[in-house]
Amino acid sequence: MDRRGQAHTLEAFTAALIVLAGLVFALQATAVTPLSASTSNQHIENQEQAMAADVLATTDANGSLREAVLYWNTTSNQFNGSGERGSYSNGGPPNDFGNALDRTFADERIAYNVYVRHWRASNTSGQQAMVYMGTPSDNAVSASRTVVIYDDSQLSVPGETENVSTAAATGDFYARDAAPNGTVFNVVEVQIVVWRM
Repeated sequence: MDRRGQAHTLEAFTAALIVLAGLVFALQATAVTPLSASTSNQHIENQEQAMAADVLATTDANGSLREAVLYWNTTSNQFNGSGERGSYSNGGPPNDFGNALDRTFADERIAYNVYVRHWRASNTSGQQAMVYMGTPSDNAVSASRTVVIYDDSQLSVPGETENVSTAAATGDFYARDAAPNGTVFNVVEVQIVVWRM
């Protein structure tokens, strides 16, 4: 009778270990579903990046991206109407590019910064913030597009008569002539950084 009790006890412990091991395995094996946080965040980030790229492509195609890059006030040496900081902070610039940014992002509660990177003759780059809404979150994504500015490109501020070469020669434009002996003034890269508020 003693041996039979030992066998039942050993059988109970073995069954308990098997059940416990199965439970531990089941708890560690969690499935990643389309609704889990990591995949939904990645989906949102991909969508925001595509939206930024689409805004750049559309505004480049209709010319409003170039106009925004040239929307420079030579008197205040900043983007026209941008305030003390020299960049817009409550939305896009007051032009077609800014309207496209606001329709795409601000209405969806998505914050964004817009930077214009320009090249110097010394092969170094400078950067001018066009829109600055704050420090991007860890989930920020970006898209960029290049715009060619020619020596005779006219500044797009209403009433402005200078072209970029004249403005740059007097130090009144954010970019410098990267190719002084050619007709291309500079090739700037417009970058949009977006993140959820």
